[in-house]
Formats: sequence, C-alpha cells, structure tokens
Amino acid sequence: MSPAPFSRNADLKRLRDEGYFVQIRGGFLVMREVPYVNAQREVRTGTLISSLTMAGDETRTPDTHVIHFDGDFPCRADGTPIQQISHQSGDFNLGHGLKAKHSFSSKPEGGYTDYFHKMATYAAILSGPAEVLKPETSPRTFRTPEAEDDSVFNYTETASDRVGIGALTEKLEDEIVAIIGLGGTGSYILDFVAKTPAREIRLIDGDEFLQHNAFRAPGAPSIEELREAPKKVDYLKGIYSRMRRGIIAHAEALSADNLHLLDGITFAFLSMDAGEEKRLVVEKLETLGVPFVDVGMGLELDEGSLGGILRVTTSTPEKRDHVHQGRISFVGGGEKDIYASNIQVADLNALNAVLAVVKWKKLRGFYRDLEQEHHCTYTTDGNMLLNGDVP
Repeated sequence: MSPAPFSRNADLKRLRDEGYFVQIRGGFLVMREVPYVNAQREVRTGTLISSLTMAGDETRTPDTHVIHFDGDFPCRADGTPIQQISHQSGDFNLGHGLKAKHSFSSKPEGGYTDYFHKMATYAAILSGPAEVLKPETSPRTFRTPEAEDDSVFNYTETASDRVGIGALTEKLEDEIVAIIGLGGTGSYILDFVAKTPAREIRLIDGDEFLQHNAFRAPGAPSIEELREAPKKVDYLKGIYSRMRRGIIAHAEALSADNLHLLDGITFAFLSMDAGEEKRLVVEKLETLGVPFVDVGMGLELDEGSLGGILRVTTSTPEKRDHVHQGRISFVGGGEKDIYASNIQVADLNALNAVLAVVKWKKLRGFYRDLEQEHHCTYTTDGNMLLNGDVP
C-alpha cells in the first residue's frame, strides 16, 4: 500500500507526528499498543480499529463513531468497567489479520471531525486510567511505522471492511484467475473480478475492440479509442489498471501452441465460442486440476421479442463428468444448438457474468452454497432459474 494516505492527510499525519502507533490494514485505521486497565487493575495494551472513509488517498469525516478494540474490556483505575462506552462484545474477525473482542460507542457532540479526533479521543479514554496507575504509560509510543499491506489495489479498498466482510474477501486474495474470451460476458466478468483482491488476472483474447463491442461491455469508449481498434485485452487492461495491479494481457487466442498461458492459474472463466480450441482448453484445465466456469447464452428473435437461456456450467476436480455429457458444446453452429445464436445484449451479458462470478465466490466460501450445483440455467421469458448436476 502506498504511504500516500499518511502524507496527504493532515489527520493521519498528525497521529504519527504525535507518536501514535498507527497503520492502515485493508480498509481499517489501526492504533496499536494503547494502554488500558483490566478488571484486575493491571495495565495492559490493546489495539483500536476504526473503519476508514476515503476518497482516493484522502480521508473524509468518519462515517461512524463506533470503534473496535482487541483487548479485555477497559476499566477505571479502581478496576470498575468503563460502561459508558460499552457497545458490543464477541469474537470479531475483521480480516487482514485483525481481530477484536469489543466495540465501543462514544460520540461527542457534533460527531468526530476527523480521524485524529476519533482515534486520539478513544486512546485518551482507555489510557487515562492506566496513566493513573503507571504515570509513565502513554499511547504515544513514537514507534517507527511498519510497512503497510502489499495490496493489489492502487488505493485503499474500504468497501468490504466498512460492512464487515473483510475476512470473507480475504478468501479470494491468493487467486490467479484466467478470463478466456473478453467479449460481452467476459468483459463484465473482468469488471466484477477486478474489484476483488485476486492476486493476478490473466486476460486471454486475440480480437480487437470494435464498435459492436462498445455496446456490450462496461464503460463508454470514445470514438477516438474505437478508431485505434485496440486489442480487447489491452483496452480493458488500460481501464482496470487504473484501479489495481496484477492484470496481465495476452492478445492471442488459445490454441494447441500456447496452452502454457494457463499454467499456474487457480481458476478460469471460459466465455469463448464453441470449437476445437475450447475442447483443448477444457482438457488442459482438467489436466491442471483447475476448477472453471463456462458461460453460454442463446437468444432468439420470435414474434417481435427476444427470449432464450443463459447458462453457467461449473467444472471442479470433484465433478467433471457432466461437462462431457453435453453440458458444454464443443461444436457450434448447429440448428439444434440453443447456444449457437450470436444475439447478445449488454444486460444479459452482465447477468451471465454475475451468475458466473457468484459461482466462483461460492466455490471459494465467500457465498453460502447449499446445493453445490454444477450447472445452472436462467430462462428469460419465465424468469426461471434451474440448478442441476449436483455432486
């Protein structure tokens, strides 16, 4: 993580300048080695943890007066609990290696003006009784700051931690994801995966980003960008690299000659046309023991309106037989192949991508998965969602 938040923000800089041991961990501001008194009238140290509200590298006014604390419940110098700040107790796993046993609530009139005000106030509440018992005690340790998190994001990801799902998001940190095919559905898959902490995202597609792609992909390219006819992977990498690192673009279609591009991945999304190349990719992924999701869309124009089916087929080392029993087509273009139609619209591309990414997150334990289905279809005209191929 860049040190910019501490150099760009007066409130964070003041905390360090005045000797508080503060760090940023994920979307939290952490103050360590805060003295307090426990019920046995012993002086101990704990950790204060506050969510962060930021706009880029700049802090905003704290959006909550509540704070977490990792330590025993703090007491006055005589050992009686400071009940005025009591809010909630439990085992809080906040992610990023952070845990807490309590949350406190102490709101000054008008709220906290900035993060120095908030963190210093709570530090004073906790450390005051400790200083009575040990006058030399202080939360101002003047410790040399440690290195911050090595995040893939170019700025602090505060969305997960402010709603308490940082520990779940961590389950995606070690992922090396390949997205094979960056058309309508594949580009939306990238949009969603790019906003996770996946360590690496490999984009594999040899096609150019042309005018029809602009109407089936996230964002809004300019006519000047379209005139340049960039490769899809290069165009999309340029957009999402503004937000994060770890995106690798391979402007080539997969074939028998370059399947090594899949070596080392932990998951794959297939949004490519049916054909022998798809069969080779599936066989390679099975050999590598890599789980993957294959998506398909079949829409037909009939009596003045569109209707059809979206498909999400999952393959894991525990269940792959259904893939070779007709769930995934390796020969496109037949009249009986509902997924042979090339009619696509952006909203259904996005929905197909959402279903695929949700399944990936289910496999990784982010979302609850009761049925563990390996095949799912959504029929547009009846709004019908069906699961199948349960292990």
